[in-house]
This record gives sequence, C-alpha cells and structure tokens, in this order.
Amino acid sequence: MFFSRRREGTALRRLTPALALAAILLGQVSCTHHRPAPARLAVLRFENLGGAAGDDWIGRAFEEILDAELAGVPELYAIPSAKLLAMDRALGSRPVAAPGISAGLAAALSAGATRIGYGNYTMRNGRLEARLSLADPRTGKIAATFAAGGDVFATATALARQISPQASGYSTRDFVALHAYIDALEAGARAEAAQRAEAAVDADPGFAPAARLLAGLRAESGDRAGAIECLNRALAHAAGLPATEQAHLRLEVASLAGPASARQQAYRAVAVAEPANPEAWMAAGNFAFSRRDFGMAQAAFQKAADLDPQPAALNQGAYAAAFAGHTDEAMATIGRYQAQRPTDPNALDSMGDVQLLAGRLSEAETFYTRAAKLDPHFQSGGDWLKAAMVHLMTGDRAGADALSESYVHARFAAQDPGADIYRAQWRFLSGRRRDGYRDLEAVASRQASGPARALAAQAHAQLAIWSLYLGDGAAARTHAQAAVGGGQAAALAAFLAEPQAGAAEWSARADSLAPRPEQARVRGFALAEALLLGKQFDAALPVLRQAYEDAAPTDSAASVVLAWAYLATGQPASAAPLLDHYPIPAPTGIDAFAASWFPRVFFLRAQAAEKQGRPDVARSNYKLFLDLSGDAPFQWGEEASATAALQGK
Repeated sequence: MFFSRRREGTALRRLTPALALAAILLGQVSCTHHRPAPARLAVLRFENLGGAAGDDWIGRAFEEILDAELAGVPELYAIPSAKLLAMDRALGSRPVAAPGISAGLAAALSAGATRIGYGNYTMRNGRLEARLSLADPRTGKIAATFAAGGDVFATATALARQISPQASGYSTRDFVALHAYIDALEAGARAEAAQRAEAAVDADPGFAPAARLLAGLRAESGDRAGAIECLNRALAHAAGLPATEQAHLRLEVASLAGPASARQQAYRAVAVAEPANPEAWMAAGNFAFSRRDFGMAQAAFQKAADLDPQPAALNQGAYAAAFAGHTDEAMATIGRYQAQRPTDPNALDSMGDVQLLAGRLSEAETFYTRAAKLDPHFQSGGDWLKAAMVHLMTGDRAGADALSESYVHARFAAQDPGADIYRAQWRFLSGRRRDGYRDLEAVASRQASGPARALAAQAHAQLAIWSLYLGDGAAARTHAQAAVGGGQAAALAAFLAEPQAGAAEWSARADSLAPRPEQARVRGFALAEALLLGKQFDAALPVLRQAYEDAAPTDSAASVVLAWAYLATGQPASAAPLLDHYPIPAPTGIDAFAASWFPRVFFLRAQAAEKQGRPDVARSNYKLFLDLSGDAPFQWGEEASATAALQGK
C-alpha cells in the first residue's frame, strides 16, 4: 500500500534505513523476506522560485550533485541526467534549462523511472532553501518530501542523505568549479563547453565530472593526449574522490589508452561501484562478451536482468550462457524473455541460435522457421535463410532449397533482379558452383545497362571473387574491371585481382586501399583475404588474429578463417576451440565472401577431428564438405585432400 504523507513519517521511523528507503522509493514495505528490487529514481532540474535569473544554474547543479551522490547506493538507481536529457531530445519535449515535473515527466517515464524527484529552491539573504518531493509517476502521489538549506553543496548533500544515508560526497566543494561545470553542460557550442569545462578543471583539478567532460571534448576533437592528461590529473586526487567517480575516471583512461583487459576490469569496477545500475552491468557484460569471457559476461548480464529484466539483458545473457556451453540455462533465460514478449520473433530467433551453437540442427531449424512464420517481415525474412543454411548443414540440399525459396519470397518483390543474384549465390554456396557461376554471368549480362547497372556491377564483383577462389586470375580481373562502381565488394574484388605479391607489398596496397584510421577493419580484411589467396598463411595469421579479436563472437567467418590459418601453420590445438560451435548464419543475405568459410568449416572440422583421433567425426565432415563443394574445386586443393582422406590415401 501507499502511505499517506501524514502516516508516512511515523511508519518510517520504525524501519531500518535500508527498509525506510525502500518504503519511500517503492511506496510500500514488503512483508516477504525478499529484498525489493532497486527503485529507479529520476531527479529533475529544480525550479528557481526566487527572482534572480542568475541563480537558475543552481537548479541543474542540484540535479547533478544528487545524481552523483546517489550513484553508489545499492537500493536505488539514480538515472543520470545525461540520459534524461538525451530522452528529452529524442522526444522533443523541452529545452535543456526547463525545470520541473511537467517538463521532464515524459523523459523520466521513458527511462523507466519508478520514482520522480522534483524540487524548487529560493535564495534568501545568501542562503539557499530547497525542497524535494518524490512522486510515484503512475499515480502522481507524493511518497516523501524533504527540505534542506545552506550553500549549494550542503543543501544538495543534505537532501541526498535524507533519501539514503549511504549517499556519498560530491567530488568538489569549489563553487567556481561547479558553476563553470554547469555552464559547460548547458553550453550551446562545443568551443564554449570546452572553455567552461577547462575553467572548472583549473579551479579544481580533482573535480572528476568536469575532468571527464573536458576529456571527452578533447578526445572528440582529436586531442587524445590532452584527454588522457586531464583524466590522469583528476586521478592524482583519487584518494579524496567517491568510489563511483574513481571508477569512471579509470574507465575513461582505459578506454583511451589501456589494453582490452584493463577496459574489461574498468567496466566491471564501474558496475561494482554502482551496484543498482543495470546499464553499468550491461556495459560490463557486453565488453566481457566481446572479449569472449563468457562466464563473466553471463554473470554481468544476470545481474543486469535481476535489476531490470529487460529483453536485452535476458537475450545477451542467453548468448553468453550458450557460448559458455550452458545450453539449458540459455534456453531458460530466453524463455523469460519470450514470456515477457510472446509475439516477439527475436526470442525464437535467439533460441534457434542457441540450439545451433550446441549442434542441435533440427531444433535450430524449427525455431528459425517459427520465427519466420510469426513475423514474415522480421529481419526481412532472414530466419528463412538461417533455416535454409542449417538444413543445408545436414546434407539435404533439396530440403534446404525449399527453405531458401521461402526466403526469396519473403525478401524480394516480384520480378526483383536481386532475387536472381541471391539464387545464383545460393547455388554456388550449396555445391552447384558451375550452375551458380553461369547463372550470375547471365544476370550480369541482362543488367549491363539501364537503371539496374548497379546490380550488374554487384554481380561482376561476386564473379571476380569466385574466380579468384577457383584459381582463374584472368577471369577475376575481367569481372573486377566490369564491377567498377559496384561499392565496397567491387573495390575489394579489384584489390584482390591485382598480381600476386609478398606480404609487405600486399600490406602497402591495403594501406592505399583503406588509408584512414576508421578503415582499419576493411584494411585488415582486404589484407587477410589477399594473403589467404596467396597461401601465405604465416603472414595472414596475425592479421586474422586481430580480425577475430575485433569481431563479435557471433561472426562465424572470423572464427573459421582463423582456424584455417592455424591448421595450415600446424597449430591444431589452437584451431580446435574455434570450431567447437556450429556457425550462426547471417540473416541479411549471402555475403560476397561467404564461400571463404562455408563449406570450408566442415573440412577444417574434419582435419581437427583427425588430429584429435576421432576418425568417424572426421569422415562425416569430409563427406559433408565434398557434398557441399560440388563440381568446381577451389584453388587450395581441399577437395582433393578430402577425397584422399575418405579413400584412405
């Protein structure tokens, strides 16, 4: 039940501070032994009831100080003002300086607030007097009201500690620094924001929020060294800073200058310092997942889901569990997601991925098909393609063809020539390489002029790449020339069709192809493909390792081609873990370079199984590889090797 204002104070005095906070923020006292879920508190900008417009900045200062001092309280999540303002901008609901519940209610509700804090203040004879009310956004009823007075720091801290005795201090007590920081937050231009943030840091070098703001502005302008210097200067005062601010500073430094391991530790440190912040746990989980630390990722996502059981936390937690080998846990977690959103096809799609990772092909296909039928528009029909690819992994080409056609009908409009390109790619990938190649040549010829010229270029780019895989350099160069203007695939095809060279020369060419820092992944991909085509596996290995580290764990191609290089360089023990899981197909279509890893994955699995002394597994994978390679062997000679292995030669 909700306490009225009259009875509220008497009831709360009988409770421990933690339960009192729960009663205020949740509006009730639980009679069970379960700890209540942390509340989500949105503190809005305070309203200036005095007559001096020069005091308006104090309303934002109260908001910032309360957010910071409540950040580490275990019983509540103080939603950061930056998130609320971002919501405001998305909703178009109010200017940055607008105070009060009427202006900030929409953003608070969008952020999932279960309590809204709104207040006002008056300056009387140099002394601030402030009042803060906590309201239930569902009913509008006030759960508690607090009052305090003094200077801006003392008043804000007194209000924070009435909400929770566990509120921390703020990272500055310098009035000039605080005023400059608030001016920086509300500046209209970046140059003005940087100037005011610098003034704040000059006034108090240990003022962590100002240091982080200035560092971010410097980093955005390309001054990475200046950003790091600013953060390290604040960290020199770390002993006097709240734990939350120390953790955020270290995360900023690690993000700019630290190795991935330091960034992962820093993300977790922020989450530990802000234990009720589900977004901090999500960030920690996502970073651990990106580094393939699936145990830590699963634990972080579980913590985020406990705090706020949103689909993202449940979905990501399920993937972490699946990659860690806990298939049943993963399915149970997605079951919670599905129970929340029974009409969301993504839950079924994720179940399909979990089953596929575990090698349960039939179950995976069933879930993909169910997702496609539940919402034919989801991922543009991509679950039909995933179902088709999984069925193809069983060796039943005819059944896979039927599912592939379902994808065509879902993805392409009638008479769309893009469907013809896809069908040619499907034939090539599913063991009918000659047919697929001829079909795509026909598409390129039909679309050679007119408004569909771009499709012809796309077809020629794909033909150039296939020609390289088939060992026909002359055809590759012809098609690459015809593909000019066909986008990134065409540019990569032209690059790869250049004359063979050593690793150093290919590296220089890749630098010319993609010279900008933000093109690092394209540059690395192009170099790796060139080295693999030249069978320069030793040189390709470090490039592929970096690509694997940068890729998402669900990126099948990165895992398979790295395993290929390991096996080619005599490192089967390093290759085997990369081949443990069945690859998850992309729902977006067949990539121009898909044939670099499929069906090669089965040849590599066979090789790894041979090294592990599992001849039956090796034979079944060699056979599947040959069935899906078809009638046109690639230049690496793997088809001949697989045939020889099956014949016992």
